[in-house]
Amino acid sequence: MNIKQYMKRQVVSIPASATLRDAAELYSRYHVGTLPVVDEQRKLVGILYIRDLLDLIMPSFVHLGNFDFIRGDFGNFEELRPSAELFTHPIKEFMSESTYVHITAGLLRVFAMLDAHDMADMPVIDDEHYLVGIASRVDIGTALLAGWCADEQEA
Repeated sequence: MNIKQYMKRQVVSIPASATLRDAAELYSRYHVGTLPVVDEQRKLVGILYIRDLLDLIMPSFVHLGNFDFIRGDFGNFEELRPSAELFTHPIKEFMSESTYVHITAGLLRVFAMLDAHDMADMPVIDDEHYLVGIASRVDIGTALLAGWCADEQEA
């Protein structure tokens, strides 16, 4: 079983020329957490995670650890917004180099790479490096579980 059979083919991606505002609008509109960054030909050039944008405004204490002792919410911190000027910055300044898999990669390989790189979604490319899909842990997990269930029914 390879990823080609189980990936999502309709991928929400963003052009490398976009701004942080463009990215925020795509995250909000499509409820995704990962935006593959593509060039004019739709070749994968990077990746932008929703956490990259949120980290721009999160107070530093958010990354310190356990907050079970806090009752309720974080008060005024819940209302933090980036400056209008920050929204005009190109995503090239914030995107990461993309980890990706080839369309023929096996499911366990993709799952292992997601785990090793602490990713929720894996961009999938073809021989020419074009973005052709995206696969999540859920896509892979449900494919594997369906195979297990089919094996059980055959027995």
